[in-house]
Formats: sequence, C-alpha cells, structure tokens
Amino acid sequence: MNAVDVLMYGQREIESRIGRLRADDWVAIALGVWTTKDLVGHLGAFEARFADVLATFVGEPTVTDLLRVSPATFNDDQAAIRRDWPVDDVLSELRKAHERVMDFAARVAPDSWREVGTIPWYGPQYALDDLVAYTMYGHKREHAPQLQQVLERSGR
Repeated sequence: MNAVDVLMYGQREIESRIGRLRADDWVAIALGVWTTKDLVGHLGAFEARFADVLATFVGEPTVTDLLRVSPATFNDDQAAIRRDWPVDDVLSELRKAHERVMDFAARVAPDSWREVGTIPWYGPQYALDDLVAYTMYGHKREHAPQLQQVLERSGR
C-alpha cells in the first residue's frame, strides 16, 4: 500500500466538498446534531491526532494532547471544543494538521508502515498502514457523503 497516496486521496475527498460550501452550509446539520462546522472540526481533531501519531514514528515532537484524550468521548468532546471556533480556524486546523501528516508520512520508513505491533493501543495485530486505511481514509470516506448531502440539500 502507498500510504502517502491513500492519505492524499482521503483529504481530497473532503477538500472537494469543503471547497463548495457556502457560509450558510456551515451551520446546516450534517450528522445527527453536528453542523457541517462540527463535522469538519471533528475531522480536524482526528487529523491533528494522527499527525501526532506519525510524529512519534519520525522522531518529531507531538504538538497536541490529543493522544491522551479518551477514545470513548473523543468525537463529541472535540466537536464541542471547536463549536465556537470561526470556520476559518476549523479549516486552518484541518489543513495544517494534514500538512504535518503528509510531511511525516513521507518520512516514515517503508517497512514501518506494515510492521505489526507498532501501534498496540489500536490493537496488537495491526500495523500503521491498517490505521491509515481504516481510521484515516475510511473515516474520511465515511464523512464525505455527509458533506455531500449538505451540498445537495442546498442545491449544489
């Protein structure tokens, strides 16, 4: 698997929809009680956390405390933290975190991607490329249709 490409394609799925959102779309409900901004904020928190995961593989410092946040409450807690942020800040976090992800991903040793046991907190039978496929790419593919529905409801 080419993890760098998979990460790029996942982000492309999200960016292709974000780029078409208008101001009123950001307050539209996108998922359950989450607005579009909440959903994108959630994606930004996920991206920032993954950047910190990759930082540990390339000897860089982590820049958030998101690796210590409980997975049980991560989604709603992180969306709530970002709820009052301006849209530009939500987008900036997502995009800056993705830049870090891509920088670090390019520096991860090829064998490290498929080395089982390097992310024991995810499961001892998994490797970093599993995390990319299931948690990063799969997660963005899960949320892209919800952003698409917001666009379609507003006639775009």
